[in-house]
Amino acid sequence: MMIEMGDYNCLGAKEVVEERDIRNQGYDAILVIAHSKRPLKVASIFSGEISRAFAYDPGLQTEVGVLPIIDGSLLRSLVYSPISCIDPDYDDVRIVKEAVIKGLKRALLLPTKKLLLVVEEFAEFENAQMVGVLAALEALYTPIQVRERRPSNGFKLERLGVFNNNTEKDVLKLAKVLERGRYVARDIAGGDPERMAPPKIQKYVEELFQNTSIKVTVIADRQVITNEYPLFEAVDRAASVVERHRGRIIFLEYTPPKEVTKTLMLVGKGVTCDTGGADLKVSGCMVGMSRDKCGAAAVTGFMHIVDQIRPAHTKVIAALCLVRNSIGSNCYVPDELIISRSKVAVRVVNTDAEGRMAMADVLCKMKEMAVDAVNPHLFTIATLTGHAKLTVGFGYSIAMDNGPAREVRNASKLQEVGDKIGDPFEISTIRKEDFLFHKGRTEEEDAVQAYNQPSVRTPRGHQGPAAFLIMASGLDKHGSGSENPLKYTHIDICASAYPTYPSPPTAAPILSLANTYLL
Repeated sequence: MMIEMGDYNCLGAKEVVEERDIRNQGYDAILVIAHSKRPLKVASIFSGEISRAFAYDPGLQTEVGVLPIIDGSLLRSLVYSPISCIDPDYDDVRIVKEAVIKGLKRALLLPTKKLLLVVEEFAEFENAQMVGVLAALEALYTPIQVRERRPSNGFKLERLGVFNNNTEKDVLKLAKVLERGRYVARDIAGGDPERMAPPKIQKYVEELFQNTSIKVTVIADRQVITNEYPLFEAVDRAASVVERHRGRIIFLEYTPPKEVTKTLMLVGKGVTCDTGGADLKVSGCMVGMSRDKCGAAAVTGFMHIVDQIRPAHTKVIAALCLVRNSIGSNCYVPDELIISRSKVAVRVVNTDAEGRMAMADVLCKMKEMAVDAVNPHLFTIATLTGHAKLTVGFGYSIAMDNGPAREVRNASKLQEVGDKIGDPFEISTIRKEDFLFHKGRTEEEDAVQAYNQPSVRTPRGHQGPAAFLIMASGLDKHGSGSENPLKYTHIDICASAYPTYPSPPTAAPILSLANTYLL
């Protein structure tokens, strides 16, 4: 059963509304997020109940607690989720997110259907309320296959109210826009290998963008893929013999109503199941590899936000590289020599390094379009390497700029914005060693695709693939010293998009992308 169009705007509650009256008795529970060692301001009417609770149980200053409150003739629950300490040097706004998620999970154990969220002011974090609202919406997400199997379970609450005493700031309206994009990303990324096989993602995307500002172009013809995207075709070869698994390349395009001043061009990795191919994943390492499509999922969610915002001067072109890296008699194998779209002879070394193969020719196509575009910036977004997790740990995306992008401090801007919105980035640098590593070893090949070991056992295992993408796509001809330099940023989201399988994907780095380039 496919979901109805209305569900694409689903936010985990039947109603998500702004509330100006904190005394409104239309809620059977109130969730308060506050610093336990500071006086309450926004939620000051509950100061007495909370102070008395502290005296009875000091543990409530550090742990989530549920307090009964009598409001007139009504008995309600106050869920208090405290933040007991904020380190000004090292804590960031995610401390608010964590408190909201803990509190909301506790609230959902109550027989509550209508919940009011109250986030205290935190001078340290300018976006504390926004991050808090987004955290609540994230916790209310119901996976697509649960919604389809049990439609009545699609909403965890009848109403989520967000208390706002600042009449000059409409936090909820923007939070809804951002969350709708993240909802779409979680649907695609979290669907199992059959529910979100490439043809079914195509159907989902076509329904999502039907009658919108986004133009959808699907490339499914086998001959076109073979001729124009040979590296992608190699990965798709084994799956192509099974119709329901055949790969798709989907282009999404938004054209603004006014003069274009910048062009965003995003390529997302959408490997719907990664067996490793001929270099088969073993020892349980295949579990969770249906999440290898988080890059394409994030790009789709980002485009859903673009459609809602409709920026006046920004053109956005996106590409989803949807493919299943299957194993079988028709799969591509190490030692193959494949000529890329940009006429680079690529030697295959490890079929489990399929993400860079799936994206390189599509990136080349984007590069060809970028040459004539207005102020273009190209991106690849992918759960590309386990090395990224080893390098930065769970919860962080990694941004790597080429020379022209580094000149405008792009990665630094992403990091700065990400810290403020709770979608953090670390920065890595692409260096000459990364290009030398992927340089051809013989006169037969111009580039080698990978090393014969996993990225986690390869020095500079997440920077090297960025260099390969630059080489295989022909972007190395558009560096800072060229006649037509092109900005390019590779974003590895392996450590941020699905840190703990099988919990829902996070939809990173949508918040950072939207806040950096659209808002």
